[in-house]
Amino acid sequence: DISKVECHFINGTEKVRLVVRNFYNREEIVRYDSDVGRYVGLTPCAEKAAWNLNSNPAEMERRRAEVDTYCRGNYELA
Repeated sequence: DISKVECHFINGTEKVRLVVRNFYNREEIVRYDSDVGRYVGLTPCAEKAAWNLNSNPAEMERRRAEVDTYCRGNYELA
């Protein structure tokens, strides 16, 4: 599995969007979008994985915090 993390900055750090894309065999299967606020399964098989991730409070809190810790923290580097 490979994950790709993207931070989208709109108007500096005023509006920040975090997108985490998870791939398997070069196909995107699960995506977390901070604008949506949850994981979305992009294939029928991945819907259960997305449901499991969304029902894990620690995982969801970690992803929500990454907007500040990962994106805003690395804004100067971008």
